[in-house]
Amino acid sequence: MRFEYSGGSIVYTESNGKRLYLLLKSRGRGGYWGFPKGHVEKGESMADAAVRETREESGLSVRLIPYFRRDTGYLFTKDNVRIKKSVVYFLARLPKPIRPRIQKKEIQASGWMELERAMRAIPFSNIREVLKEADDYINRMGLMEALNREYATLPEKFKDWDLSRNLVPGQGPLDARVMVVGQAPGRNEDIQRKPFIGISGKLLDHLFRLAGTSRERLYITSVVQFFPPENRMPSDEEIEACSGFLQRQIEIIKPKIVVTLGSLSGRTVAGVENIMENHGKSAKRDGITYFSTIHPAAAVRLKKYVPLIEDDFRKLKAVLRSS
Repeated sequence: MRFEYSGGSIVYTESNGKRLYLLLKSRGRGGYWGFPKGHVEKGESMADAAVRETREESGLSVRLIPYFRRDTGYLFTKDNVRIKKSVVYFLARLPKPIRPRIQKKEIQASGWMELERAMRAIPFSNIREVLKEADDYINRMGLMEALNREYATLPEKFKDWDLSRNLVPGQGPLDARVMVVGQAPGRNEDIQRKPFIGISGKLLDHLFRLAGTSRERLYITSVVQFFPPENRMPSDEEIEACSGFLQRQIEIIKPKIVVTLGSLSGRTVAGVENIMENHGKSAKRDGITYFSTIHPAAAVRLKKYVPLIEDDFRKLKAVLRSS
């Protein structure tokens, strides 16, 4: 059997309140509607191939949306050789429905289609499923963007707001299976508007590897997403002000597992009152498995916690496999 690899892109736009997807129709008796895709060339990544093939097939230059990736594939025979084709689809958005310029003789037609029409046009069930998941992801993007806009205005609603006025948005796939919740951003996070980018973040990346996963596959956020001066503990009032936004993030992501980092996150999100007695343990509630561990910042300050938190993440690896 021979193995082949391709990258493709699901390109969408908005026009007159409608969401439209770009489909291309291949030439020949067996011609069918599908998305731009093509072979990965030497030195290319799957994402590189997706962008290049979209440009070569439709004349459109696209920038891929971070985190969305869907793996699919199929078997076929060519010249008496059985071939397993692996295809990775990415997601890209155009500001308006630009008319494609057909670049390859293998393509005979193109069209911008709404979801239902595209679903009828695409003949393969696995590609229709990828399109449905892409459409769901776009919906989540809209919800999260609206939530972050609202969340960012929270300081304006409090006369004596003492936290930073910079929202540090959560980061990661909006359909992540695992959500990680810390306490609050630090100074570096406040400056760069990204969660867990300092020394604690590097330790957290190491811990993710121990758990058999990586940051790119997780959604990372905090109980409070504004930097507390002097890295102090957020007050009960500040936690309460932010709690509804965290809950809405959980509703958008719909994670199977929530990992809480530290005592504040464990208590607020998972109801764990004593983290030193309950770290490395998990509990299931409302269809979500909550796993509690020590905060990486504690292990940075006190090296005696490093073996404990590493052991916790080895336990998390088993939770990830079973959930």
